[in-house]
Amino acid sequence: MKGYNGFWGRILEVDLSNGRSRVVDVKPFIFRRFIGGRGLAAWILWRDLGSNWENIDPLGPENILLILTGPLTGYYPGIKLTVSGKSPQSNGVVGSTVSSEVAVELKAAGYDGIMVRGASRDPVYLYVEDDRVEVRDASKLWGKTGLELLKTLREDLREDYNLKGATPWPPVLYIGPAGENRVRTAAVMSKWAHAAGYGGYGAVMGSKNLKAVVVRGTGPLPRAADPDRFFELYRKATRHILESKTFKEWGTANGFFTVGYALSSEPVKNWQEEWHNKKEFSVAVAEKKLWVKRYWADWNCPLSCMKVSLVEANGKPRVTDGPDYEMGAYLGTNLGIFDVKKAAVLSAMADDLGLCGIQTGNVMGLAFELYEKGILTREDVGYELKWGNFNAACRLLEDIAYRRGIGDILAEGTYRAALRIAEMKGLKPEDVLKYAVQVKGIGVGAHGIRSKADYPQPIAYAASVQGGDHTSTAGLPLNSRESESWSAFIDSAVVCMFNTFRVPEELIIDMLNTVTGWNVTKEEVYNEIGPRILTIQRVLLLLGGPDAYWDPRIHDDNPPRFYEPLPTGPYAGQKADPSEVRELKLKYYSELGWDQLGVPTRDSLKKLGLTDLIPAIERIKKRLEQQ
Repeated sequence: MKGYNGFWGRILEVDLSNGRSRVVDVKPFIFRRFIGGRGLAAWILWRDLGSNWENIDPLGPENILLILTGPLTGYYPGIKLTVSGKSPQSNGVVGSTVSSEVAVELKAAGYDGIMVRGASRDPVYLYVEDDRVEVRDASKLWGKTGLELLKTLREDLREDYNLKGATPWPPVLYIGPAGENRVRTAAVMSKWAHAAGYGGYGAVMGSKNLKAVVVRGTGPLPRAADPDRFFELYRKATRHILESKTFKEWGTANGFFTVGYALSSEPVKNWQEEWHNKKEFSVAVAEKKLWVKRYWADWNCPLSCMKVSLVEANGKPRVTDGPDYEMGAYLGTNLGIFDVKKAAVLSAMADDLGLCGIQTGNVMGLAFELYEKGILTREDVGYELKWGNFNAACRLLEDIAYRRGIGDILAEGTYRAALRIAEMKGLKPEDVLKYAVQVKGIGVGAHGIRSKADYPQPIAYAASVQGGDHTSTAGLPLNSRESESWSAFIDSAVVCMFNTFRVPEELIIDMLNTVTGWNVTKEEVYNEIGPRILTIQRVLLLLGGPDAYWDPRIHDDNPPRFYEPLPTGPYAGQKADPSEVRELKLKYYSELGWDQLGVPTRDSLKKLGLTDLIPAIERIKKRLEQQ
């Protein structure tokens, strides 16, 4: 197989409606313009669905599920994969990344990614081994939680691997019951506890009756343009990564106490507070009470920031991750739970059910506060939702995954759940939405903006094309890592964000060039490649539909809670300033070549080579004029 430097130029397309597959060629100039991963996903979705975007149901067979690598997949330290499609949460495009060896196996099988179209009538899973592609019966896998699935699937694959004599077992992407039930906060899972959580793509897999994707590749990676130079840069990058000693030793769990106590930026009781002084909720306690393995690395990762914990959930011992900060905060402090062991149990449950801990924790926080305010009652829920009630949190988590009772409403995600609850209780939408800490359908990450000590840019979420995604925030100046262009670039390359923190941008870009043979510059990343990807995402986000549309005059903003003053801690009284948000937002949009509503201008589309989007911006403007 010839291929190109760093990529094959081949996507495996599978149509589940008829079980057929074929290889689709992608020209090298497309990779040069969009890199891969998130950028390539945005381009494919615009190309194939853009003309009818407003009418595409994210949970309908017309949607496309994309599983994509990038030119640096398998080369840069660590491993990541991008999962994308029309998001059931935002109705836009989210490049959701997950650590999974499926990424390197895909490239070793001779593909840059998988494009899944249509929907199967019955449960299936996809098996890919080099040029062998099979859509297999998954009826005995359907309904199983994560760990049950992996165990059963290994037995199902035993014949394949006895024949080949191959070890270890092939990597798998899969969904739990939440994805099967089309819960909009369902994740695409990998291993025990990795997840592509943002966007709700677990629900997209469920809507296609696709339980899992198994990939095994036996070939080489695509060639590198300059191997000797690459290995020199690889060693430099690794040395920079290993400078993150605190991150290596403690992982993101280091934030359990410090993000709240030192930075006043941790969700506490649905963001009513962002400060706490609970030393029992700290990484030191997690290390002592939970961790059974201090270093857990994914393929080719020198950082080893994940930690393995052993907990008991539902009467059974469960091996899970640390948990990481985001899961611990959203399923811990956010629910008034300051016991790391209980937060870890909830995290393990969420993983096993196939739920995004961030997005599900966000909507659970909304429910707990609505109960506190008397908007939701025991009659509505069936049990009490009081802050710190661990048993209630466990029950609610399962109710959401299986769409039972109030869980059926909360399974719609924070934005849609707020609207449905308002209607159910005879209230105005704004009476409930003011408690919903989300941006354009996506709950914000576990990092607040009010103290300016953690996420200092007040437009981080408000102006992001991925809504509340804390891994892809907007900011100024445009030619810096504060800009969302940088996130778009690394999610397209595709590399692990944690392994970039201490590595200079120029070094990462140089590594890309030594692999691909391109001559990408830092200026091009910030002024052309990043804005090109963001512009397509922005257009598709504003097109929206069919059940929710975003008016930038209303929805390009922070959650109302962020305009309330912090009640406690060293930053008490601080809040986001609406005038500052508006000023920075206008400046950010202007620098991207968008108008005052954040709609890309014709001139900017011409500059970025995206003139085919002009009819779409006319549709957007027409709808805004009618609103």
